[in-house]
Amino acid sequence: MKSKASLILLICFMLGIFSACSSQTGKSSDASDGKTLVLAAYGGSYEKKMKEILIPKFEKEYGVKVKYITGSSVDTLSELQAQKDNPQIDVAFLDDGPQAQAKSFNLLAPLDEKIVTNLQDVYEIAKDKDNIGVGFGIITTGLAYNKDYFEQNGLEQLDSWNDLSDPAFKGKLVLPSIANTYGVHLLLMAAIANGGNEENIEPGFEKLKEMAENAVTFDKTADVSNYFLQGQTVASAWGSSRVYTLQDSGFPIEYVIPEEGAPALMATVSVVKDAPNADLAQKFVNFILSEDAQVEFAQSLFDGPVNKKVKLDGDITKKLVYGEDEIAKLIKVNWEYVNKKRAEWTERANKEIEVAH
Repeated sequence: MKSKASLILLICFMLGIFSACSSQTGKSSDASDGKTLVLAAYGGSYEKKMKEILIPKFEKEYGVKVKYITGSSVDTLSELQAQKDNPQIDVAFLDDGPQAQAKSFNLLAPLDEKIVTNLQDVYEIAKDKDNIGVGFGIITTGLAYNKDYFEQNGLEQLDSWNDLSDPAFKGKLVLPSIANTYGVHLLLMAAIANGGNEENIEPGFEKLKEMAENAVTFDKTADVSNYFLQGQTVASAWGSSRVYTLQDSGFPIEYVIPEEGAPALMATVSVVKDAPNADLAQKFVNFILSEDAQVEFAQSLFDGPVNKKVKLDGDITKKLVYGEDEIAKLIKVNWEYVNKKRAEWTERANKEIEVAH
């Protein structure tokens, strides 16, 4: 009986070893069992494509789950500030302006170049001098309009930022709020189109007041798709990537870079300081900068790639910022100066334009 019992114990022991070994077979060496990476990122078309394509790839590769918190850049910045002493978010997607604010508030962590190895292939314009976050997509803010409505009403295509103040659009516009990057860009370009600039913003406020006479409302979400789809707006200041995404769905929307030029808008991704899953967050940033992810952002969301190795051809190259020559044409926003004035401009825009309207 003793020998039989010993044999049974030996068999169980061997089975235990085999089971343990087999349970590890096929797992990525980078797998992070049971972890949930928390992203705070854009809504609308970004959220849809991220959840459909990119997030499942990352989850499969690293054996983790990803939780997606939807919000505008301003929403995400507010969340980061509120959680400063106890961060719940691992990775933050922010427009370049709010990202610069988050950096100045010490809310973001440096990138680890040993993990974020794709950083070496990124254009300099997308890099931060202190490696606090990185741009992952370059777009422009320009003018969008409903092509069918314009043709049916004998209207010329938009050519200038000042066109938004044309009385022909009375009650036909939804404009971006000063609360989001598109709204800040609209104010800056209204100033530039009328002889001003960041440090001489008064012409921008004066022109914005004229534009407001045509506005139904001011959008704070940064996604005016539904306003176009429901006919509440026939034109707006909006980002190229979002315009072409809506156009790709079959809606007759057109995008124009006005004669006064268009500002660059850098979509950034950053690791949150003291993130609960810091190493995994670094891996996610590296994943976003990979050639495959960059091509997906370009083809699905019309974000200009920041990875120099990405090769694109065909019609897609006409709908996004692609390559250093195109980047050089863009108006660069001095966010260090703008962010010092942003609270003042926001209060003024709210009182004199948006709330008053």
